[in-house]
Amino acid sequence: MSSLEINNSCFSLETKLPSSHQSVEDSASEPSGYEAKDPPQDTLKDVDDVLEKPKDIIQFTAKKLSVGEVSQLVVSPLCGAVSLFVGTTRNNFEGKKVISLEYEAYLPMAENEIRKICNDIRQKWPVRHIAVFHRLGLVPVSEASTVIAVSSAHRAASLEAVSYAIDSLKAKVPIWKKTWLNLNLL
Repeated sequence: MSSLEINNSCFSLETKLPSSHQSVEDSASEPSGYEAKDPPQDTLKDVDDVLEKPKDIIQFTAKKLSVGEVSQLVVSPLCGAVSLFVGTTRNNFEGKKVISLEYEAYLPMAENEIRKICNDIRQKWPVRHIAVFHRLGLVPVSEASTVIAVSSAHRAASLEAVSYAIDSLKAKVPIWKKTWLNLNLL
Protein backbone atom coordinates (compact mmCIF):
# COMPACT_ATOMS: atom_id res chain seq x y z
CA MET A 1 0.00 0.00 0.00
CA SER A 2 1.39 3.43 -0.92
CA SER A 3 0.52 6.83 0.42
CA LEU A 4 1.61 10.21 -0.87
CA GLU A 5 1.97 13.06 1.58
CA ILE A 6 2.27 16.58 0.22
CA ASN A 7 3.50 19.40 2.46
CA ASN A 8 3.93 22.75 0.72
CA SER A 9 6.32 21.78 -2.08
CA CYS A 10 7.81 18.65 -0.46
CA PHE A 11 6.69 15.23 -1.60
CA SER A 12 7.09 12.00 0.32
CA LEU A 13 6.02 8.57 -0.91
CA GLU A 14 5.67 5.84 1.69
CA THR A 15 5.15 2.23 0.71
CA LYS A 16 3.91 -0.23 3.32
CA LEU A 17 4.26 -3.89 2.51
CA PRO A 18 2.64 -6.74 4.41
CA SER A 19 5.04 -7.94 7.12
CA SER A 20 5.75 -11.14 5.17
CA HIS A 21 7.32 -9.02 2.38
CA GLN A 22 9.60 -6.90 4.56
CA SER A 23 13.26 -7.68 4.74
CA VAL A 24 15.71 -6.77 7.47
CA GLU A 25 16.82 -3.81 5.35
CA ASP A 26 13.23 -2.51 5.11
CA SER A 27 12.94 -2.29 8.87
CA ALA A 28 16.23 -0.42 9.32
CA SER A 29 16.26 2.92 11.09
CA GLU A 30 15.68 6.18 9.21
CA PRO A 31 18.59 7.52 7.16
CA SER A 32 20.91 9.89 8.97
CA GLY A 33 19.77 13.48 8.78
CA TYR A 34 16.10 12.45 8.49
CA GLU A 35 13.77 14.40 10.73
CA ALA A 36 10.07 13.53 10.94
CA LYS A 37 7.76 16.53 10.79
CA ASP A 38 4.04 16.96 11.28
CA PRO A 39 2.25 18.63 8.37
CA PRO A 40 1.60 22.34 8.90
CA GLN A 41 -1.92 22.96 10.19
CA ASP A 42 -2.72 25.43 7.40
CA THR A 43 -2.43 22.62 4.81
CA LEU A 44 -5.20 20.61 6.45
CA LYS A 45 -8.49 21.81 5.01
CA ASP A 46 -11.93 21.18 6.32
CA VAL A 47 -14.21 19.48 3.78
CA ASP A 48 -16.53 22.51 3.90
CA ASP A 49 -13.69 24.64 2.51
CA VAL A 50 -13.58 22.65 -0.73
CA LEU A 51 -17.30 22.17 -1.28
CA GLU A 52 -18.48 23.89 -4.39
CA LYS A 53 -21.72 24.14 -6.27
CA PRO A 54 -21.99 21.99 -9.38
CA LYS A 55 -21.53 24.04 -12.57
CA ASP A 56 -22.92 23.67 -16.07
CA ILE A 57 -20.78 25.71 -18.46
CA ILE A 58 -22.10 26.11 -22.00
CA GLN A 59 -20.40 28.15 -24.69
CA PHE A 60 -20.70 28.69 -28.41
CA THR A 61 -17.78 30.49 -30.02
CA ALA A 62 -16.15 31.24 -33.37
CA LYS A 63 -12.72 31.00 -31.72
CA LYS A 64 -10.50 27.91 -31.75
CA LEU A 65 -11.38 25.62 -28.82
CA SER A 66 -8.76 24.72 -26.22
CA VAL A 67 -9.25 21.20 -24.89
CA GLY A 68 -7.02 21.97 -21.90
CA GLU A 69 -8.96 25.09 -20.92
CA VAL A 70 -12.33 23.33 -21.15
CA SER A 71 -10.98 20.39 -19.16
CA GLN A 72 -9.66 22.71 -16.41
CA LEU A 73 -13.13 24.25 -15.98
CA VAL A 74 -14.51 21.00 -14.55
CA VAL A 75 -11.60 20.01 -12.30
CA SER A 76 -12.64 19.73 -8.65
CA PRO A 77 -10.86 18.59 -5.49
CA LEU A 78 -13.93 16.44 -4.85
CA CYS A 79 -13.45 14.49 -8.08
CA GLY A 80 -11.05 11.79 -9.17
CA ALA A 81 -12.13 11.73 -12.81
CA VAL A 82 -12.46 14.15 -15.70
CA SER A 83 -13.75 12.59 -18.91
CA LEU A 84 -13.61 14.30 -22.28
CA PHE A 85 -15.11 14.04 -25.72
CA VAL A 86 -13.39 16.04 -28.44
CA GLY A 87 -15.01 16.09 -31.87
CA THR A 88 -12.65 17.15 -34.66
CA THR A 89 -12.92 17.76 -38.39
CA ARG A 90 -11.60 14.78 -40.31
CA ASN A 91 -10.10 15.16 -43.79
CA ASN A 92 -12.54 12.94 -45.70
CA PHE A 93 -16.23 12.27 -46.18
CA GLU A 94 -17.61 9.50 -48.41
CA GLY A 95 -14.31 9.25 -50.27
CA LYS A 96 -14.04 13.00 -50.89
CA LYS A 97 -11.44 15.40 -49.47
CA VAL A 98 -12.83 17.71 -46.76
CA ILE A 99 -11.45 21.25 -46.49
CA SER A 100 -13.46 22.27 -43.42
CA LEU A 101 -16.80 22.03 -41.67
CA GLU A 102 -19.03 25.02 -41.05
CA TYR A 103 -21.41 25.17 -38.09
CA GLU A 104 -24.33 27.41 -37.28
CA ALA A 105 -26.89 27.22 -34.49
CA TYR A 106 -30.11 28.73 -33.28
CA LEU A 107 -28.46 29.88 -30.05
CA PRO A 108 -31.38 30.42 -27.63
CA MET A 109 -32.84 27.01 -28.41
CA ALA A 110 -29.42 25.31 -28.59
CA GLU A 111 -28.44 26.60 -25.13
CA ASN A 112 -31.80 25.54 -23.71
CA GLU A 113 -31.47 22.02 -25.15
CA ILE A 114 -27.94 21.64 -23.77
CA ARG A 115 -29.19 22.74 -20.33
CA LYS A 116 -31.82 19.99 -20.56
CA ILE A 117 -29.08 17.48 -21.43
CA CYS A 118 -27.07 18.64 -18.39
CA ASN A 119 -30.15 18.20 -16.19
CA ASP A 120 -30.73 14.71 -17.62
CA ILE A 121 -27.10 13.80 -16.89
CA ARG A 122 -27.45 14.98 -13.28
CA GLN A 123 -30.55 12.79 -12.88
CA LYS A 124 -28.71 9.72 -14.20
CA TRP A 125 -25.17 10.03 -12.78
CA PRO A 126 -23.46 11.61 -9.75
CA VAL A 127 -21.35 14.18 -11.62
CA ARG A 128 -19.90 17.46 -10.33
CA HIS A 129 -19.27 19.83 -13.26
CA ILE A 130 -20.25 19.72 -16.94
CA ALA A 131 -18.78 21.85 -19.74
CA VAL A 132 -20.11 21.80 -23.30
CA PHE A 133 -18.31 23.99 -25.83
CA HIS A 134 -19.20 24.10 -29.52
CA ARG A 135 -17.50 26.02 -32.25
CA LEU A 136 -19.46 28.02 -34.81
CA GLY A 137 -18.32 29.10 -38.26
CA LEU A 138 -15.53 27.38 -40.19
CA VAL A 139 -13.60 24.59 -38.46
CA PRO A 140 -10.56 23.40 -40.46
CA VAL A 141 -9.37 19.79 -40.61
CA SER A 142 -7.96 18.48 -37.29
CA GLU A 143 -9.41 21.32 -35.19
CA ALA A 144 -12.03 20.71 -32.50
CA SER A 145 -15.65 21.58 -33.16
CA THR A 146 -16.98 20.15 -29.89
CA VAL A 147 -15.42 19.71 -26.46
CA ILE A 148 -17.43 18.11 -23.66
CA ALA A 149 -15.89 17.67 -20.21
CA VAL A 150 -17.50 16.06 -17.15
CA SER A 151 -16.04 15.56 -13.68
CA SER A 152 -17.13 13.01 -11.11
CA ALA A 153 -15.79 11.23 -8.05
CA HIS A 154 -15.18 8.04 -10.06
CA ARG A 155 -14.59 7.42 -13.77
CA ALA A 156 -17.66 5.35 -14.65
CA ALA A 157 -20.09 8.22 -14.07
CA SER A 158 -18.13 10.79 -16.08
CA LEU A 159 -17.41 8.38 -18.95
CA GLU A 160 -21.07 7.42 -19.29
CA ALA A 161 -22.18 11.05 -18.94
CA VAL A 162 -19.82 12.25 -21.70
CA SER A 163 -21.08 9.56 -24.08
CA TYR A 164 -24.70 10.45 -23.29
CA ALA A 165 -23.94 14.17 -23.75
CA ILE A 166 -22.51 13.86 -27.28
CA ASP A 167 -25.21 11.42 -28.41
CA SER A 168 -27.94 13.74 -27.08
CA LEU A 169 -26.30 16.86 -28.50
CA LYS A 170 -26.20 15.35 -31.99
CA ALA A 171 -29.82 14.15 -31.75
CA LYS A 172 -31.53 17.13 -30.08
CA VAL A 173 -29.59 20.39 -30.33
CA PRO A 174 -30.31 22.69 -33.31
CA ILE A 175 -26.77 22.90 -34.69
CA TRP A 176 -26.32 22.60 -38.44
CA LYS A 177 -23.19 21.43 -40.21
CA LYS A 178 -22.09 22.16 -43.76
CA THR A 179 -19.19 20.16 -45.21
CA TRP A 180 -16.81 22.01 -47.54
CA LEU A 181 -15.21 19.60 -50.00
CA ASN A 182 -12.31 19.88 -52.44
CA LEU A 183 -13.85 18.60 -55.67
CA ASN A 184 -10.74 19.18 -57.81
CA LEU A 185 -9.54 15.93 -59.31
CA LEU A 186 -5.79 16.25 -59.72
